[in-house]
Amino acid sequence: MRIDPLLTQIQMQSGGSPGWLHRVPLDLPLLGGLAALSGIALVVLYSASGQELDVLIRQSLRLLLAMGIMLAVAYVHPRFLYNITPILYMVAIVMLVLVLLIGKTSMGAQRWLDLGIVRFQPSELMKIATPMMLAWYLARYAPPPSFKSFLVACALILLPVLLIAKQPDLGTAILVGSSGAAVIFLSGLSWAYLLGILAMGASALPLLWKMLHGYQRDRILMLLNPEADPLGRGYHIIQSKIAIGSGGIGGKGWLHGTQVRLEFLPESSTDFIFAVLAEEFGLVGCLGLLGAYFIILARCLYIVVRAKDRYSRYLAGALTLTFFVYIFVNISMVIGILPVVGVPLPLVSYGGTSTVTLLAGFGILMSIQYHENISKRLK
Repeated sequence: MRIDPLLTQIQMQSGGSPGWLHRVPLDLPLLGGLAALSGIALVVLYSASGQELDVLIRQSLRLLLAMGIMLAVAYVHPRFLYNITPILYMVAIVMLVLVLLIGKTSMGAQRWLDLGIVRFQPSELMKIATPMMLAWYLARYAPPPSFKSFLVACALILLPVLLIAKQPDLGTAILVGSSGAAVIFLSGLSWAYLLGILAMGASALPLLWKMLHGYQRDRILMLLNPEADPLGRGYHIIQSKIAIGSGGIGGKGWLHGTQVRLEFLPESSTDFIFAVLAEEFGLVGCLGLLGAYFIILARCLYIVVRAKDRYSRYLAGALTLTFFVYIFVNISMVIGILPVVGVPLPLVSYGGTSTVTLLAGFGILMSIQYHENISKRLK
């Protein structure tokens, strides 16, 4: 059954005209929040990159590409996403294994597959494939999940998390794990299981500590006392705090951040771009950025609440919570209350793969909202 002719017929019978907005699966409040956030990102990125126009152009093109992918994904019916979920998950797992076998190494991490035309990071695909797989599996059973279902769900999460942590990429492993855990939480997991997980996690901390790489342990120790090595392992946190504190209420002004201009702040256009925003625009600018994030998260939660089936509800909720974790981890890292784990500020930090992945996730949310509205109009 084709939807567009039916919509046209319904509108004509009601005296209306078939406007293009009814045929394009865009959620305007969510799109407005994403557009505002992208505008803020490009303004801050131009300063953070040392006013390099090429960087701004490349990021703008990446945003346009990602927006196109978001629109394409929004057209896909959630039922089709449900059907291809196991295939997508297995393909992503195979790609993670290939990364460990033949992946390209850069800056001490083996995370990329060279496809000839482009280098691809399969761990980014798992940020979507993992919550999709958990939603696919748990949606088949009435909530709350049984103990057997809970164990299978945990295995589906641990497999990609361990493969990604092996690269090593602790930041992405945390995000993938949190996206899967969000689905389990949304499925109505009993508090007894939750308390059991916390107890097991606490008891496993000594083992997890030994499994960490040396530089990862150093980052955790430096969080407690960065002044112990101010020119080495604690340098990132110290310089970030200086930039944020010096911004005050109104900031030093756009393009007038001394930490960036004098090259004191490392990774200023990627992981620590929030510090650039805080220095140049102060508390006012930070609140503006958080306001844009709030609009996006509020609209996403609205879509979650209105989702009619378990798969759509679990998946939309997991993508929303993962986006929140992205924001929380990066800002907490930059202000010095979490260790440096290499998580970019979503849709603000310079980068292409993470931007495409995030906007593809928002495309799924728009698909859930759009097709739910289509069903209502056709009733």
